[in-house]
Formats: sequence, structure tokens, C-alpha cells
Amino acid sequence: MTSSAQEPPSTDHRGDALPVLSKSATKMKMDRLLSTPLPDCKGSTPGSFFWTHAAWFISRRVRAAQFRTREVTGKSTLPADRGNLCCAWHTNGLQDPLAIALNHPRFFVLGARHDLVTRPLLSWWTRRMAVQPVVRKAELLAGGCSEEEATQINGRTLLMLATGISEGFGCVLFPEGTSHSDSSMLRFRTGPMRTVLAAGAIAKSKGLPLPAVIPIGLHFRNRELFRTDEWVEYGTPIQLTDEDIPEDLVEAVKDGLWSEPPAEKVTALRDKLRLDLVPLTPNTSDWLEYDALHLIGHVEAARSNQPLNSWREEVLSARALRDALQPEELDYMDTTVPSIEHPALPPATAAANMLNEHGLDGRDLNAKGTDVRTFNPMNAVMPLLRLPVSLLMLPVCLYALGLQILMGRVLGDFTDEGLDARSSYHFLAAMFGSLMFWPFLTVLLVLGMHLNAGAITEAIGFDWQAVFGTGVAARRLTYLLLGITTFPLYWFSGRVVSKFWDDWADFKRAVVRMKIRGAQRQNLRGALRTLHAEMDKMTL
Repeated sequence: MTSSAQEPPSTDHRGDALPVLSKSATKMKMDRLLSTPLPDCKGSTPGSFFWTHAAWFISRRVRAAQFRTREVTGKSTLPADRGNLCCAWHTNGLQDPLAIALNHPRFFVLGARHDLVTRPLLSWWTRRMAVQPVVRKAELLAGGCSEEEATQINGRTLLMLATGISEGFGCVLFPEGTSHSDSSMLRFRTGPMRTVLAAGAIAKSKGLPLPAVIPIGLHFRNRELFRTDEWVEYGTPIQLTDEDIPEDLVEAVKDGLWSEPPAEKVTALRDKLRLDLVPLTPNTSDWLEYDALHLIGHVEAARSNQPLNSWREEVLSARALRDALQPEELDYMDTTVPSIEHPALPPATAAANMLNEHGLDGRDLNAKGTDVRTFNPMNAVMPLLRLPVSLLMLPVCLYALGLQILMGRVLGDFTDEGLDARSSYHFLAAMFGSLMFWPFLTVLLVLGMHLNAGAITEAIGFDWQAVFGTGVAARRLTYLLLGITTFPLYWFSGRVVSKFWDDWADFKRAVVRMKIRGAQRQNLRGALRTLHAEMDKMTL
């Protein structure tokens, strides 16, 4: 008789659901984790100066193509003379820390899920940036490592992050402890609070300014889609004070060893952060309720003849409605958010659901908010002007980016890590695909032009190989410059075609709007009519 392996628990000691582990997360490579390079907290970057700047540069280029609109607010409130621990809710995988770190004025000392520093290819970069591994409770309970090993790894990681923060670097940690797909925040873990309090103790022992905790709102229109909208909202800093850092903790960290901050200080900071952070999230009972609030916001804007012109304006409008319609005694410490009980919600929910089924939303309503809008020929002028350039660059884009687009779609669409990881794979495929494929594609292109030099010269009417002269060195210089210029050309083709993608998406939305007829159209109009009637009674 054989015994089967015991299944890991699905909940923690509080009864909260643990994240479902991907295959990669269950593979604990202890030797690699313990040999992770430590950050240099005295340098200008915690990891390699060159590779950190290179990663930041490439990441910004990729994200510029990945998002249709990006907006950042609140950066002026960031204290520039001290370290910052940035905290946000976590629903979009790798995009969340990227959104925070790439928009922050300082470089970050980074902690991440353990497998990000052991995965093939990705670990090559993360180790050069001195990313520190974190073992989550789910991995420990699944038997990936012993409690002693997890304590050793996490203790070292928290100490390194705390040291980096104390020296003035930024850092991002997510108090929920995992990326998820809920419309409200999960229960907070204590790691971020323990880290920043230890950072405060280290800073206090060295006479440095105490760090600040920065609550951040991360807002994505459709997180899993290419060319969606993003708003990064830096909130009001929570400044640590001398009273938050007991002297015995200061003494404990002087020798460079990890020491646990007092539990009551950790709990107090955790609760204060949650009170500041929850309002910066949707914080609704489900996503459809949040969509309904956005729809009401669009209808309200139409009624006042002040249309919402940006994703940020939409989020703020929905937030104001949520705060007005939710119960005043709502407990932000509770992870369960009650449904909004208001007569305007049922028709708004019905209308939002009908629009969602067609891939539409409140932006597709007409100027009065009573129906879907009709096609406006003036909106087609700019897309038509861009079309020739897009078609010209399309073959270049397919040649340069086709393989990584395919790789991103395959990895993102078939990942076992959930919808919240989809755009992370798109990003990684774009970033590493460029590094992997572009040099090879350039060599093929230059070789092909060399082998067909005569035909190309005949077609263009001059000897392109003799631009710098007819000698061997001159021709080699021509080939070198040709190869170098392909990289910005590849990037430019991607940016042009991404605009073409936007125009194509807008055209498809217009076609979908025209196809909504019969009973579907009448039902939508009826729901919007009822919504208007209920809004006539609303006093916000």
C-alpha cells in the first residue's frame, strides 16, 4: 500500500486563502537563493551601475509601447532627502513594481518572489541588479523549504532592504504579499512594516533622516490588455518619527543583524497604512460594481456637460461616487466590502454589464449619456493620415517584433499564474525578446543586403556600399552603421504600429457600437433611462 503526498494547505492560520502557486514558485533552489548578490548600499545604484541603468532605459521604452496612456501624479510630495518605502495594492504582477520604480526619482533596492532570482534568463538580470529573494508563506507551507531556511533567506532580505532604505534608496513592497484579482485589498502582511521600522532604526543609529512610507494608488483600465491606460498616484507620505523607533531596536541593529521591531509598532503602522491605502483602490464588492460606478461617472459628466477626458478623471469620478454611496461606517480594516445599496446601482450595473459583453464601457456613450454614440467622421482624420506610415512600417515591425510578440502571447495566454501575470509576460517577452532576437535579425539583414548588394544598388541607383569609400575599411564602416541604425528603426516601427493598433481598436469599437441593435439596444437605452431617473433623485 502506497501513501500519497500530503496536499499543502489552501489557507493560512487566519483562514485567508493562500495564493495558488505556479510551477516556478514551487521550485526552491536553495543554493542559488543563498548565493544571491547583496546590494551595495553605498553606491549610486544598489546593483550594477551599468545594468541597472540599462534595465531602466529598456523598461521605459517597452512600457511606452505597452500602454496607450500613462499619467503620474503626486511625485512632488515625495521627500527627496530620505529613503522611501512605497506600498500599493498588487493586482498586475510585474507591472506594479515597474510602475512605481520607473516613475520614482530614486533607484530602488528590490525584493521579489524567490523564483525571480533563479529563473533562466530573468535571473541573469535580477542578480546583477541585486534583487533580493523573498519566500512567501505559501511556498513555506507547500514544503518548498524548511522554516529555518525561509527565516534565513527572509531575514537577510529584510535586512538588506532596510539598509538600502536607510541609506536613501527607494523600495517597493506589497503589504498583501501576493498579486491577485480581487476588487478590494487582501489582509496585510507585516513584512513591509517590519522592514521600514528596521530601516528607521538603522537610519537613527547613523544620524540619517528617518524614512517615509508612501501609499500609492495603481490604476489600470484593463490590466491584461495591450495598450491599456495607466495612472500611478503617489499618495501623501507617512513620515516615521522618533517615537516610532524604540531605542532598544536602534541598539539591536547597530551590529548589522536583523532584529524584529516591537509588535505594537508594527501593528500601528500597518493599520495607519491600510487606512491611507484602501481609499486609493477600487474597494468595491466586485469588479462589476466598480464598472457601474465608472458608468455613473460618465453619465454624470454627460449631464453636466463636462466629459471625462482621461483615465485619471474617470477613476476620481468613480471614487467620489463610491465614497458618497458606500455606508459611512465602512471598516477599512475588513477585507470584505459590502455591496452598495442604492437605487442607481441596479440600472448602472445592468448597463455596464451590457457594454462589457461587447467590449465597450462608459466612453462609448453619447454626449447625453442615453445611448451608445454614433460614428463621427472627424475622429477618422488622424488615423487615416497615420495609415500610410503605419503600413510602411508594418513589414519592419513584423520582422523585428514578430517572434517576441508570438512569445509574449504564448507565455501570457497560457501561464499558470493567473490573469494578473499576463501583461508581465508580455513585458518580459518584449524586453528580453529584443535582446535575444534583434542582434540575430540584424546580422541576417546585413548579410542579406551584402549577398544582394548588386540588385539593391541597381534598384536604388547608387552604390550604397561605397557611401564612405571603396576600400575594405570604408565598406565595413557602412555595414557597421547599417547594423546600428536597425535598432532604433525596429523600435520606431513598434511605436508606429502600436498607434496603428490603437486606431484599429477604435475602429472595431465603432463597428461594435453600430451593430448593437434590436432588443439589445432597447435594453441598454432602458437601463440608461432608469439610471437617469434615479440620478435625478441623487444628492451627492
